Amino acid sequence: TIPLARGRSRSGSIKQLVSQAEKVAAEGGKEIVITGVNIGDFGKGREDNFFDLIQALDKVEGIERYRISSIEPNLLSEEIINWVANESRAFMPHFHIPLQSGSDEVLKLMHRHYDTALFADRIEMIRKKMPYAFIGVDVIAGARGETDEEWEKSREFIKSLDITQLHVFPYSERPNTKALNIGYVVSQSEKHRRVQQLVEISEQKYRLFVEDALGSIRTVLWEQPHDNGPMHGFTDNYLRVEAPYKEGLINRISQVRLSKYIDDAIMVEIIDE
Repeated sequence: TIPLARGRSRSGSIKQLVSQAEKVAAEGGKEIVITGVNIGDFGKGREDNFFDLIQALDKVEGIERYRISSIEPNLLSEEIINWVANESRAFMPHFHIPLQSGSDEVLKLMHRHYDTALFADRIEMIRKKMPYAFIGVDVIAGARGETDEEWEKSREFIKSLDITQLHVFPYSERPNTKALNIGYVVSQSEKHRRVQQLVEISEQKYRLFVEDALGSIRTVLWEQPHDNGPMHGFTDNYLRVEAPYKEGLINRISQVRLSKYIDDAIMVEIIDE
């Protein structure tokens, strides 16, 4: 139903988006998240493409950080990964890549343009170039056609991936979709069970990622805290961290050492303001 709601895919021009970034910089913004329904298809049907766009945005003075909100694995090219790892000034080591299922049979039913082999290749490529990169992954639990056997394949594949965190969604029916023609339906209770299993996998992977990062030095862009509470911000590789309140840090980037992980909060020592 997404194409029905949004209409034909379309995108602005590189010139327009660079202008938007320059306006954000002039207003004091330090970070931009590039968003869209399928941003990897930027410029489709024209001579420019998504790689051309991010190269142009990288040159905008004043913007210290860019993040790519979500990009399909088949559109996340080796060229883009290498550029972020080795050449980009401001694109962060942070990727969000939709998987949806770790079963090739279910991916076919979903009409996805990739399979598990390609997905695993992209994860391995990122880890080789950027071992510290945050990798978030979308997964749908209990889609039509996801039999117990296909679910087990999916779960085992997801467990095998060297990723940071899962964004888990239970499958929900939508009218006017071809999925309604798929005969095998997962019960609500089974969907819930599968969601919980994925959440547990996600929590384990995230904790291991954080624990491995303790003691390392990263940069943090500090945000406006609520009610003068502890400062919070995100590292370049998208870990949310906290430190004692200091007004002068707001909207500034500083170097920190990740020191403690207590009650799901990552505490840091500021070493360079």
